[in-house]
Amino acid sequence: MRAAPEAQRRLIDLQELDSTLDRLAHRRGTLPEIARAAELTDRLTKLRDEVVAAETNQSDLQREQRKADTDVEQVRTRASRDQQRLDTGGVASPKELENLQSEIGSLRKRQADLEEVELEIMERLEEAGSRVAELATERDAAESELSSVEAARDEVFQQIDAEREQVAAERAGVAADVPDDLRTLYEKLRQQFGGVGAALLDGNRCGGCHLALNPAELARVRGAPDDEVVRCDECRRIIVR
Repeated sequence: MRAAPEAQRRLIDLQELDSTLDRLAHRRGTLPEIARAAELTDRLTKLRDEVVAAETNQSDLQREQRKADTDVEQVRTRASRDQQRLDTGGVASPKELENLQSEIGSLRKRQADLEEVELEIMERLEEAGSRVAELATERDAAESELSSVEAARDEVFQQIDAEREQVAAERAGVAADVPDDLRTLYEKLRQQFGGVGAALLDGNRCGGCHLALNPAELARVRGAPDDEVVRCDECRRIIVR
């Protein structure tokens, strides 16, 4: 393949611009804000699930407390009613009096047991409320941090995208100066060799693979006609002299 020396030199300009675009794309895809946003998103998902679970537990305990309050109040009311009957002397039969006193005793014990259960539920409910508040605080903090991280990420995205647009426009102008067949070969080599399809001859080294050319190969490259497109024997990239 042959191409004017100027076109070959423009190929190096094209390579530099493509390398810049590759670096910008790599930077855009590896910003620390991206990883942090992903971490925070995962954490938020877990925190939101934990908040729902904690609120459900709190709601269940609130129902338990209402039931316990009702049970205690029913027993207290019945015991008070029986005690009033006893105090007013409305029970004449000794047997009935004995039964009433026994029932009052049972009710007092039942009330004490229920009040103990009620107290336990209240303590658990207080712990559940604290847990809900704690998780909600963590969730809100994570949401706030995520919002800040995403804003910082998007700002850098805008900067990178603006630079990429500028470089891409410059690349289009340079690419127009490279013959189609040479540019096609260059693009093919770029895909094969990690984004580098053309490199300068740096002394006796290929700028693509950075290996020294042996004397015979170096003589071949340097002795080739100016318009001949030469390639490195080691890496097969285009060498621009």
